[in-house]
Formats: sequence, C-alpha cells, structure tokens
Amino acid sequence: MSAYFFFDVKEITDEAKMAEYRQKVFPVVEQFGGKYRVVGGEQHVLEGDWQATFPVIIEFENVEKARRWYDSPDYRDLKALRLASTRGNMVLIDGDVNALG
Repeated sequence: MSAYFFFDVKEITDEAKMAEYRQKVFPVVEQFGGKYRVVGGEQHVLEGDWQATFPVIIEFENVEKARRWYDSPDYRDLKALRLASTRGNMVLIDGDVNALG
C-alpha cells in the first residue's frame, strides 16, 4: 500500500539554499520510486480551520521504500539543506485503505 510524505513548509529562511534543494531533489525522489503529488497549490478548507502554508506530498509504493529514500545517503545532504533553509513540519503517512474496514 502507498505511503505519503506530507511536508508543510511554513517558512523559507534561506532562499539560496532552498533553490539548490529544489534543483537537486526531484531526481533523487524519482530514483527511489517517489512521485510528487502536490507541490503548493490553492487550498479549500472545508472543515475545521487548519490550513497548510505550502503543502508538498510525495507518494512512495510503501512505507519501507519511503523510509529508504528519507534515510538514504543520496538524500542525506539534501535533507540537511532543506532543514537549514526552511521551517516546517513533515509526517510519513501509511496509506492503509484497509483500515476503513
């Protein structure tokens, strides 16, 4: 079952580092089978009052492959670059549709 990294970029603190991250991250995500599903975009709050600042969703085949990318030496320096250039939140969601019953 699919797994999803959900990033909410609250603030970019170093635009130059973030530009470098953007330039290099897409091929590394693809190398591990990841697919970008959302990068920003207009949001429509239909229930509650939560709203992401700048949402990014990346889909992987499963949690193991998602973690393999996130923990990989190929992403390690890029992760450090992202963490040094942004403030935000990130979660890994196991897309278990079987949990619905």
